[in-house]
Amino acid sequence: MASEPTAERNLDGYDAPVIPWTRVRDVLAHGVAQITQAPGSGGPGRHTSWLATVRADGRPHVMPLGVLWMDGAAYFTAGPTTQKARNLARDPRCTLTVATEPFDLVVEGEAVQLTDEAALQRVAAEYAKGGWPVSVRDGALYAEYSAPSAGPPPWHVYRATPTTIYALGTAEPYGATRWRF
Repeated sequence: MASEPTAERNLDGYDAPVIPWTRVRDVLAHGVAQITQAPGSGGPGRHTSWLATVRADGRPHVMPLGVLWMDGAAYFTAGPTTQKARNLARDPRCTLTVATEPFDLVVEGEAVQLTDEAALQRVAAEYAKGGWPVSVRDGALYAEYSAPSAGPPPWHVYRATPTTIYALGTAEPYGATRWRF
């Protein structure tokens, strides 16, 4: 990840040490290779990222989705008619969560639709590395298949830039740390 925290706070109430930002950064930087949704690749049984957005009436909306972590941000897709896409068009604030082997992560930030052709091509290439062969046309991704919750193509790409990240240790030495960006 390119971004570095501007503030750090130990949230652990049991005297566990601060979780080093470098550990979190390294897990996220390996993205597709390390945080996959393949069975047996994480807990419970795989790494699933969850996206929380806010509906127009204020109710939360949470859905699982695949996430690419690159360049200090999270990238994900959504069909233009899905609830998550409609929510983000109105209010870009969102939260992403994922359970990894060393810690659970909560990433708060804002997601904006990616429209730059070169950036879309780069995201498509990363998805292809992870086993999802997609093509870019008309500012969106196309493929023969996607997750059921994504709806049919086209799929817009969103870039969620973190404002706050929480890491909650799930292995020794445990701990809980918050970083602001």
